[in-house]
This record gives sequence, structure tokens and C-alpha cells, in this order.
Amino acid sequence: MDTRRRRSDRHKRRPRKRKKLFVSFLLLFSLLFISTAAFAVFQYELGKNNAQQNLTETNDSDETLEDETEVHEFQSKEPENNEPINVLLIGVDTAEDEPARTDTIMVAQYDPKNGDAKLASIMRDTYVEIPGYRDNKINASFFLGGPDLLRETIEHNFGLDLHYYAMVNFDGFVEVVDTIAPKGIEVDVEDRMYYQSGSTVIDFEPGTQVLNGQQALNYVRFRSDANNDFGRVERQQEMLTLLKDELLTVSGLTRVPRLIGSVEPYLDTNIKTTRMLSLGRDFILNPVDDVQTLRIPVKDGYSDQHYSHAGAVLELDFEKNKEAIHSFFSNESKGFANDSTTEDDEDM
Repeated sequence: MDTRRRRSDRHKRRPRKRKKLFVSFLLLFSLLFISTAAFAVFQYELGKNNAQQNLTETNDSDETLEDETEVHEFQSKEPENNEPINVLLIGVDTAEDEPARTDTIMVAQYDPKNGDAKLASIMRDTYVEIPGYRDNKINASFFLGGPDLLRETIEHNFGLDLHYYAMVNFDGFVEVVDTIAPKGIEVDVEDRMYYQSGSTVIDFEPGTQVLNGQQALNYVRFRSDANNDFGRVERQQEMLTLLKDELLTVSGLTRVPRLIGSVEPYLDTNIKTTRMLSLGRDFILNPVDDVQTLRIPVKDGYSDQHYSHAGAVLELDFEKNKEAIHSFFSNESKGFANDSTTEDDEDM
């Protein structure tokens, strides 16, 4: 009789132990979640405050780029049915008392479901139809109508839907590099790079170099060689790939919230902060293994022309380039991406 009673008592005690283990696990998980969220918020605010302090010191005022930035119209639609996200990336030179100019135009595609990432660069001298205006270089559309006319021009000429835009100036690029790679980013300089104009000096010797943010900006902007803008586009894509690789290190992943905070004061975008943080989370959960790249115009898809109102331009074979960009973003073919960054620059 006593034996039965003891067995019955043991069976009663087991559920209590399991319940205690479950509660302990739940409390530990909650603590980890709260700690992670607090760390992310702290890093985000720290990055944002540091960036705003740098802006204040640079401008010698209490105004930040957020205060000075005009709200731009961008008539786009939200991604549907978990489709990949297409973002128009615009690099601008905001010289004082002059309209902003763009010498970097890219379309980035990111698929949060599987971590696939693609990057297409459209060269600024590409000659296109600009809706409502005379045909001109594609960067003229930005000068004439900002991000939305640039979006409309890309959609009109290439049939590519764009969901968001992100526009950053040169100071923002420097901040991004210094945040992702505080000890510098390592690049392999193939040939001597030298340029001087006034106080601006770009001077890199061949070989492995470790560049800080300002030096990385000089590296991607350099075009005083035989490859001109073609070489610059290639270096821009190379730098973004290197930064992606640095971000995917263990230490780099912890900097994602701080990176978003650091770039936000320099960033003009229609992507909401909550959406950026969500994409940052997706980036951590589904890291990008490789970034496929494409350059427009593609190899043998253009000719050099000159127009009195536009100067030297790249006249496109639109059928070939439109096919390339659609194949690239729809996963139908990867051949164009390889063709666009290899031997065609040797004739420049």
C-alpha cells in the first residue's frame, strides 16, 4: 500500500518540475529578447547621435541634414505577395548653393525570404527618354525632377518597378564605411590612382590598402584613368560587396542597429525606420551570401555619341539592355551580369 502511495506522489511531482522548467525557460528567453531589443535600440540611438554630432561639427551649426532635407515625392507602390524589394539607390553631391547632382544610380533588389541580393548600376551618361522633357543623360532626370522623375525615367525606359528610394550624400557614405569597418576596409588596388584638383588629392599605390571612410569615398569616385566612369562603376560595386562581407562577420552583425542610426541623418528615403529595422532583422536571419552585379549599358549594348545639348553620351541598344535587366532581376539568366564587368572596358 505504501509503495503505491509513493509512486503516486512521484507522478504528481513530475508535472510540477516540468512546469518549473518551462517557466524558467520562458523567463530566460524573455530576458534575452528584452536585452537584445534594448541593445539594438541603444546602438541605434548611439549611431544616430554620433552622426548628428559629426554633422553639427561639419556644418558649424545645430542643423542636421534631416532639418535641411526636402521631402521628395516618390509615386511608388509597396511590394506585394512577398515579392523581392527594389530600391533606387542615389549617391548625390550636395555642393553648397548648388542643386544636388547624382553620379551614382543603382537599383538594388533584396529578397528577405532567401537573402538573395542583386545590384544593377546605370551609368550616369546613359542616353534615355525623360518623360515630359527632351532626351538626355539619365542623371539629368534627377536634376530636373528629383528621385521621382528618375524613378519614372527608369520605369519608362527599362520597364522596372521601383518600390523605394534611398538617397545619401558623400558624408553619409563616409559614415557608413567608418561604422561598418571602424578599423578600415581592405581593398586591392590594381594600378596607381592619382588625381589632384585644388585641395582634393587622391593617391593610391598598387597593392593591398586599408581605407577609412574618406579614403574609400576617394577610391569609388576616382575616374582619372583610361576606364573613366566604367572603372568607377566597377569600384562602386566592389566596395558595396566588401562592405556586405564585413557586415556579415560576427562583430559586423552587432553593428546593424548602429549602422541604421548612423546613416539616418544623412539619408533621404521613403523607407520608414520600422521598415529599415525589419529589413535589418531579415538581413541577420537570412544573410546575403553573394551579391550579383550588372552594369547598364551591357557589353556590346551601346555606342559613344555626342549631342550638342547633352555632350558625350552612351547611346543604348535598348532591346539588348532591357532584356538584360529583366533577365537579371527575374533570375532567367546570369550571363549578362558577368559580361557587364569584364573585358568591354579594355577598349575605353
